[in-house]
Amino acid sequence: MASPTYQPRVNTSGNGWRNPPIGGGVSGGRLSHQPRPDEEQSGPTGPKPRPGFGLRGPRRSPHVLTAESLASLTLPVGDDGVIIGIDPQNQPAVLSLLRPSPMEIALVGSMWMAQVLALRTVATGARVAVETARPPAWAQMAQAAGGGQQCVSVHDVRQIAPQGPSVSSPVLVVRDMGARPPRNQLAPSPWQSVLTVLPFLGPRSPQMLSRADLVGLQRLSPEEAEVVTRIMRLPEQVGAVLPTLSDNAMLWCSRDGHQFVMTQPTEAETNLLGGPRRMD
Repeated sequence: MASPTYQPRVNTSGNGWRNPPIGGGVSGGRLSHQPRPDEEQSGPTGPKPRPGFGLRGPRRSPHVLTAESLASLTLPVGDDGVIIGIDPQNQPAVLSLLRPSPMEIALVGSMWMAQVLALRTVATGARVAVETARPPAWAQMAQAAGGGQQCVSVHDVRQIAPQGPSVSSPVLVVRDMGARPPRNQLAPSPWQSVLTVLPFLGPRSPQMLSRADLVGLQRLSPEEAEVVTRIMRLPEQVGAVLPTLSDNAMLWCSRDGHQFVMTQPTEAETNLLGGPRRMD
């Protein structure tokens, strides 16, 4: 913020706003921090300054807008969340994974994609708790995330404890337990989203997809694509593309719409996790 541009008052008489001389606080019978009578008459209008509470600041009138000027004010605000890649127009695709309302996410894809999402979620300042049947596969990523901070915790199946999410400390719970995951112990709640990773569609997958608020799809078999197209009510031409997706391409869909996204790993992500892949 720039410094005020008003000119400071200068008192050439040795009294007024200057500090009193050392050894005495009274000069001519008047306290040095009190204004002189002529200053009270010639000073600016408005509330008088209270002695001992600093110098007078700049006048307010130059900083006040009229009602007619309010329409010219603009505040550019973009999407917030996790950058998951680029859309077909080469624009950043942002996914809001953590919200003040509960959110359940289903990802039909690889652990590689789930770990990229976890790393990028940590980069936004959130915590990630992983409940998995293969802890060693998540251990290296958990140690590398957060630069030594405990941002990612890994738990065995049914060994995850309540995470205490809040607006200042949101949590993404990642469940990586195969195509038939057990019942979730940590349900979605405000500022705590649950991401369930499915390597392929299992018997209970249709129920999970229909219940999820957001679904991410990597490459599927033609049979799986037909099931997902029906459950998510996708256009037939969109469902026909699912079996042809590359390893780093995904379709994100919800009840309101769908979007193809190309996930481009950074050099650090590639060094840690390897290249994009559909199966682990």
